[in-house]
Amino acid sequence: MSKHRASSAVPAPRRLKDRLLGDRRRFLQGVAIGGGLAAVGVAGYWFTRDTETSSTTPEAAPETTAGASASPSPTPTPGGAGAGDNARVDGVEFERGMLHTAADFERMAEKVEAGESPWIDGWNRLTANGRSAADWSPRPLETVVRGGDGDNVGQMFTDIHAAYQNGLRWKISGDEAHATAAVDILNAWSASLKEITGNADRFLAAGIQGYQAANAAELVRDIDGFELERFQTMLTDVFYPLNDHFLNDHNDACVTNYWSNWDLCNLNSVLAIGIFNEDEGLVGRALDYYENGEGNGALKNAVPFVYDDEGLAQQQESGRDQGHSLMATGLLGSLCEMAWNQGVDLYGMDDNRLAKCAEYVARYNLGQDVPYTEYIWYNGQDCRYNEQTQISAAQRGQVRPMWALLYHHYAGRQGLSMPNVADIMAQNGPEGGGGDYGFGSGGFDHLGFGTLTHAR
Repeated sequence: MSKHRASSAVPAPRRLKDRLLGDRRRFLQGVAIGGGLAAVGVAGYWFTRDTETSSTTPEAAPETTAGASASPSPTPTPGGAGAGDNARVDGVEFERGMLHTAADFERMAEKVEAGESPWIDGWNRLTANGRSAADWSPRPLETVVRGGDGDNVGQMFTDIHAAYQNGLRWKISGDEAHATAAVDILNAWSASLKEITGNADRFLAAGIQGYQAANAAELVRDIDGFELERFQTMLTDVFYPLNDHFLNDHNDACVTNYWSNWDLCNLNSVLAIGIFNEDEGLVGRALDYYENGEGNGALKNAVPFVYDDEGLAQQQESGRDQGHSLMATGLLGSLCEMAWNQGVDLYGMDDNRLAKCAEYVARYNLGQDVPYTEYIWYNGQDCRYNEQTQISAAQRGQVRPMWALLYHHYAGRQGLSMPNVADIMAQNGPEGGGGDYGFGSGGFDHLGFGTLTHAR
C-alpha cells in the first residue's frame, strides 16, 4: 500500500476567524486602503487587495505535480482588473463577486465575441439549455419541501438555475432581456418564500439552493428593480437558520453521521450569504469551520487520507459511491473559489490537499486504480460504529459539471500539473449546467458551465 498520512489539524497559530476579524481588519484600516498591496501570509492564507492579474496558462506552467513539495499558492488577485467598486462594512472590504468577478466576465465576453474555444463551446451549451431562456416563467412557493410527502423542491432549484443562467447570459452578451428575466425570477421568490421544510433533506435544500441563490442574485444585485434588501432578508431568515442548525447540531445526530456533502453545501451557503449580505461574521464562521470544524465539511475530514508519494488524497465519500464523492469535491471547489475571490486562499491549504483529492477522484472515475485506506465513522444519535474497507465502484464514471473550476485554479493560476483532472475534463467535453445531467436534484447540485466561466 502506498504511504499515506491520516488527517491532522492544519497548523494555525491562531484561528482563521480571529485572523479574518482581527488582523485583516487592522491591516485594511491601516495601509491596505491605499491600493495595490503585497500579500499578507498567515499559516497558508493570504489577504490582499492587489488589482493586477497574475494568472499562468496551463501550457506555460512548470511541470510540477499536486503531490510535489509545492510552494504556497500565489497571491490571489480578487476581482482582477476592472473589478469595480467594493463595498465596505465596518472597516472590511467585500469584493464584488462570488464564483465570478468582473474580470472573469470581461474575459468571457471577449473570448465568446471572438469565437474562441473553449469559451464559445461553453457559451453554446449555456444558450442551448432551456433554463437560459429570457421568457422563463418562475413558479415561486411560500413553503418548499424537500424529502417526504409534498416534495416540491424542484420548482425552487430549476428557477434558481434559470436565474443564474439568464444572469450569465446578460453579463456576457449585454442582452437586457436576460437581466430582466433573472431579476423577475429572484424577486418572485423573495416575495413568496417563507419556509424550507421536509425530512432531513431540508438541510440539503437550504445548503445547495442557498449558495446557488446567492450567486444568482450577485449577478444582478445592482440592477434597478432588483429587490436587494428583500432578497438579503430571505437568505438570512429562510436559508441561514437551517445552515446554522445543521452545522451546530447535525440534526441532533452524531457529528460524523452525515457525509461531507451535507456539511459542505451548508458551508457554501453560509459563505455565500455572508458575502452577499456583506456580513463578515458569517464569512469568518464559514472559513473557521473549514479549518477547524468537527464535522465532515472541515478539510481534514472531507479529505481524511493523503498519499503524498502519489499526489493523491482520498475523499471522505469514496467508500460510499462515486456520485457523492464527485459532488463533495465540486462543493469543496466552489467554497474555495468564493473565498479566493474575497482574497482568502483556501485552495492552498495543507499543501494543496484539495488538488490531491481532485486528482484521486478523477483518476478512479477514469477507470484507474487508486490507493484506499479503511474508513471508520460513527452514525445515528448513539454513534454506532461503521467501516468501509474498500472504495465503492457504484456510479463510477458519473459525469458532473465541476472539474473546470478546479482545473483552472490549480493548473491555470497555480501552475500545477493536474493530469487526471485534465483527462476527465477533456473526456466530458464542455460543461453544461442545470438539467443537462438529469432532471432530479442531482442534476442541479452544481451551477455548472465551468468551461465558459473558469477557463483561463
